[in-house]
Amino acid sequence: MKTSSWRLLALLPAGALAVTTLAACGSDSGSADDGTISIVASTNVYGSIAEAIGGDDVEVTSIIDSASQDPHEYEATTSDLATLSGADIVIENGGGYDSFVDTMLDSVDTDPTVLTAVDISGLLDEDSDHSDEEHADEESEDGHDHVEGFNEHVWYDFHTVEAVAEEINEHLAEVDPDNAATYQANYEDFAAQVEDLESQVSDLASSTEGRGVAITEPVPLYLLTEAGLTNETPDEFSEAVEEGTDVPPRVLAETLALFDGDSDIAVLAYNTQAADDTTEQVQQAAEAAGVPVVDFSETLPDGVDDYVTWMQDNVDDLTAALG
Repeated sequence: MKTSSWRLLALLPAGALAVTTLAACGSDSGSADDGTISIVASTNVYGSIAEAIGGDDVEVTSIIDSASQDPHEYEATTSDLATLSGADIVIENGGGYDSFVDTMLDSVDTDPTVLTAVDISGLLDEDSDHSDEEHADEESEDGHDHVEGFNEHVWYDFHTVEAVAEEINEHLAEVDPDNAATYQANYEDFAAQVEDLESQVSDLASSTEGRGVAITEPVPLYLLTEAGLTNETPDEFSEAVEEGTDVPPRVLAETLALFDGDSDIAVLAYNTQAADDTTEQVQQAAEAAGVPVVDFSETLPDGVDDYVTWMQDNVDDLTAALG
C-alpha cells in the first residue's frame, strides 16, 4: 500500500528536524562552500534541465534520481530534508505530483527560490474548469495528492519545459550576475534543442491526426496529443492505475475491448514505472492485436542523464511505432 508523503514529519526520527533547522540557521545562503549555486530538484527530470542551464556553476541534487523510484510512492528522508535546507533554488513539478517537497519546505527555516513547473506552465488556470471552487486538491487513499481532472505530468509538454528553463536562467542570472551570459547561452542552446523536438512532433502530427492511442497512465499524454493522437482509454482505467487502486472489472473489459477485432488504436503508451498485473494484461492484449507498445517513464531512464536525449528517444520510439 502506498503511503502519503504528508506523513514525513511523523516518520522523521526524534530530533531530526531540530538538527536540520540548526544546520539551516548556520548560514544565510544555501550556496556550496566553493561558491557554486545549490539547486535541489524533486526529480532528475528537472535536475537535468537545471544542469543544462547552470553547467559547472551549479550543484544540482535530484531527490528522485532512479527509474526504480516511483514518485507517486516516494517518502522523503531526513537526508533529503537536510539537502533541501541548503538549497538556493528548489524546482518542483507541483499539481500534487511531488507534494513531499512542499512538506519539507514547510519544515525548514531557509527561504529558497521555489520554481513550480505547473504554475509556470499556465496549464492549470485558476479560472478554468479546474478552479479551486470546483476541484480542490485531493489526496487519494494511497497518498497521491493531485488536482482532480488535471494531468500534472507537464514535463511531457515541451512549451512548459522551455518556460521552466527560461525561469531557471533568469533566477540564476539574478543570483550570479557574473555568469549571466553563460546561463543565457546555455538556455538558448537548450531551448533550440527542445524546439527541434517540437518540430519533429508537429511533423508527426500531420500524418497521425485522428488516430487513436491507448495509455496505461496519462504520463505522456501531452506529447501524444501534440503528436495528433486521440486518447481512447476509459478515464477510470488510467486514473485507477495512477492512484494504485483496483481497476473495476467493467472498466478493464472496456479497456481490453479497445484491442478487439479491427482496432483503431495506433499505439499503446505504457508507463514502465507504474506497471502491475492489470497493465501487463492490457499490454498483452495490445501485442496480441498487433498494436505497437511504446514504453514511457516518469523520470530519466537509467543510463540517460539529460532531458533532450531522453525525449528524443521517446519521439523516435513513437515515430517508429506509428510508421
